[in-house]
Amino acid sequence: MNILFFLTPKSEVAFIFDDDSLRQALEKMEGHKYSAVPVLNRKGKYIGSITEGDMLWGIKNQYNLSLKNAEKIRVSSIPRRTDYQPVHVDATMEDLIEKALNQNFVPVVDDQKNFIGIIRRRDIIRYCYTRLMNQEPEPRTERETDDGIWKVIAVRQGMAGLRSSAEKEAAAARELEA
Repeated sequence: MNILFFLTPKSEVAFIFDDDSLRQALEKMEGHKYSAVPVLNRKGKYIGSITEGDMLWGIKNQYNLSLKNAEKIRVSSIPRRTDYQPVHVDATMEDLIEKALNQNFVPVVDDQKNFIGIIRRRDIIRYCYTRLMNQEPEPRTERETDDGIWKVIAVRQGMAGLRSSAEKEAAAARELEA
């Protein structure tokens, strides 16, 4: 599956520039109710991501902050604990899911590392849930192989199930007939 199916384009994503002020970043995150946002340079390249926690720790550890002083602090001067790792536009679903396990969103970049949008973890989960709910359940029968060992095989749509050798052969024959 093409990961672009899940893409929220850059034009619909709240992001900040690395030379934006801390105040601008805080206001944008508050206005969109985001806890993390992508950080881009003025050429549109993905620099990383910044979280509320990054900003709070930066304020606590580096600045005697008032709202007026926040206008003088550039986002690029705030240390980031971790960046949300981007995927390339041609990434596989496996790469996307691996990143999404640990991030609320996955930034997507093109060949020149230009930011083109994000994929939200909730969109991936919603898609998987819908596919799972629309899938017909496997019949619940005893699935033991001749030697008494259970075998796990991949079944349609990437879902895992248990089948014996005989069931596996019957399923393969049905697929050939289709």
